[in-house]
Amino acid sequence: QVQLVESGGGLVQPGGSLRLSCKASGTIISINGMGWYRQAPGKERERVATITPGGRTGYADSVKGRFTISRDNAQNTVYLQMNGLKPEDTAVYYCNADVLAYYGGSWYNYWGQGTQVTVSS
Repeated sequence: QVQLVESGGGLVQPGGSLRLSCKASGTIISINGMGWYRQAPGKERERVATITPGGRTGYADSVKGRFTISRDNAQNTVYLQMNGLKPEDTAVYYCNADVLAYYGGSWYNYWGQGTQVTVSS
């Protein structure tokens, strides 16, 4: 059983910063791509940032230059440093990962439970 647990959300003023963390635990042989997604009320879930095991990153245009994704492969953890936060960044942020749980098994995609980020004065 694989679990992704996020932490670090909260309430912050516009222009402020937050750092999200997501740790994968359970039976894990390897983790491929990891990423962060978000869903605002009344909107569809959207990709925020992704990162490969080798560190190649991709960002949504709306967060480029403000957010930075990173990962610690030894700790099975992915981070999202969010600077210059705007009210439109308010959403539930979800961690995502492609995980191989058994040798000879299949890769499965997992989601965390989500963490709320609210940007408001």
